[in-house]
Amino acid sequence: MSVKLLKSGLIVSFMTLLSRILGLVRDMVVANLMGAGAAADVFFFANKIPNFLRRLFAEGAFAQAFVPVLSEVHAQGDKQKLQLFLARTAGTLGTLVLIVTIIGVIGSPVLAALFGTGWFLDYWQGGEGGAKFELAALMLKITFPYLFFITLTGLAGAILNTLNKFAVAAFTPVLLNVCIIAAALYLSPRLDEPAIGLAWGVFFGGVVQLAFQLPFLLRTGLMAKPQWGWRDPHVSKVRTLMIPALFGVSVSQINLLLDTLIASFLATGSISWLYYSDRLLEFPLGLFGIAIATVILPTLSRNHASADSHQFKANMDWAVRMVCLLGIPAAAGLIVLAEPLLSLLFVRGEFDASDARMASYSLMAYGSGLLSFMLVKVLAPGFFSRQDTKTPVRYGIWAMAANMLFNIILAVPFGYVGLAIATAMSATLNAALLYQKLHRSQVYQMQRDTLWFLFKVLAASFAMVILLLWMRPGAVDWYSWSLSEQIMQVSMMIGAGVACLCLVALLLGVRPADLNKSHHSELDTGL
Repeated sequence: MSVKLLKSGLIVSFMTLLSRILGLVRDMVVANLMGAGAAADVFFFANKIPNFLRRLFAEGAFAQAFVPVLSEVHAQGDKQKLQLFLARTAGTLGTLVLIVTIIGVIGSPVLAALFGTGWFLDYWQGGEGGAKFELAALMLKITFPYLFFITLTGLAGAILNTLNKFAVAAFTPVLLNVCIIAAALYLSPRLDEPAIGLAWGVFFGGVVQLAFQLPFLLRTGLMAKPQWGWRDPHVSKVRTLMIPALFGVSVSQINLLLDTLIASFLATGSISWLYYSDRLLEFPLGLFGIAIATVILPTLSRNHASADSHQFKANMDWAVRMVCLLGIPAAAGLIVLAEPLLSLLFVRGEFDASDARMASYSLMAYGSGLLSFMLVKVLAPGFFSRQDTKTPVRYGIWAMAANMLFNIILAVPFGYVGLAIATAMSATLNAALLYQKLHRSQVYQMQRDTLWFLFKVLAASFAMVILLLWMRPGAVDWYSWSLSEQIMQVSMMIGAGVACLCLVALLLGVRPADLNKSHHSELDTGL
């Protein structure tokens, strides 16, 4: 099963890699167009709110609640019953999200005031920040309908993933990046406010993504006319599981929104610096963490449905080993190479070296929590696959409350960097609570050989960091180099870092076969 999971994970990772690369190209285009100024702050703000709701409705709570129930219905082998369930789910979810979307478009000034309180207070008092509030309210009207299209796209993707057709859903985000890049290049330059063009790119990106997935969904033979099915037993089950999961799986997104609210009180550029650093964090998180979580949830759901607890534990162990093997060195690399990476990608046009330096501080803070973000992604399915959404939400609320406290404590002395530190700390708390509960419930216990494996990965990553610190150029030298010289230097550092990591790991005895090992015998004592 580990080999099959690895193959599925590689497919999702490859498609995600294409999406992340285009996402970086998109951000490079946006940085060149707007830098880290007021208009950029507003665009990232207006894009963040529907994206937050997308993760709740499409990728987060809904997927975690829907996939286990879908696996259960699918396992019964009754195609007509499965079609009815999907039709009623699509009709119910689509209707509810359409209502939310209409409310969001009409109430965009209220949302702008709620999540951009600093701008609203400036607007109320006639200050300079008032223009940001007005632009944010306008742009939300354009970007908010994205929620409706991407939610239905998420539903289609969840169905395809459950049928082990991972590539389609993983490729779909590429199309959003293409639409935003096209808008930045061809629409924004023709408008008085370029940010408006980017907002339209988001809108059309939602339409295109949904249109792309529909033909693949049709080929499954499971599509039927959407129906309202609020009281359908299976839809009701999804609803019951989804309500608590709204918080449990999306705590990090809620934390990022809280960061945005507080950042609206800070210096202009704070939201943009946090955004660009978060974008680099999302690269390994999506490529490794989310990809592994995507393939593990349907598998764990099937293990639970067949009451195969041994295979359930083995698959959980595989997921934890994979995210640690990939996440630990990725976090170390991001922290050490934060400024060179940000400057190489974004310093051009309106985005200058000072912006890269400021964003690097928050990237280092976010990077310290990368492994925790990834562990939450793979530990939470251990609960959702067993249709337990109450436990993650309880811990999620605790982590969110802790994040708010950390924000208050750290924002004053460290500004926007304090917000990133607080987010990383709350993610670590969330991951620790999830694992502790899985361990106490004997659902999953990390074994001694897994701990020894993680120690080897840590040691290899430490060696890589030493090498990268030795190779990393000083700021004066770095900014005196041409773009081609910077590309060559970063490529050399990444190549040497990966080679060092692999060599030390091999010398310590790490082998590919370690990812297929699972020792869950009764004689083996867990952590």
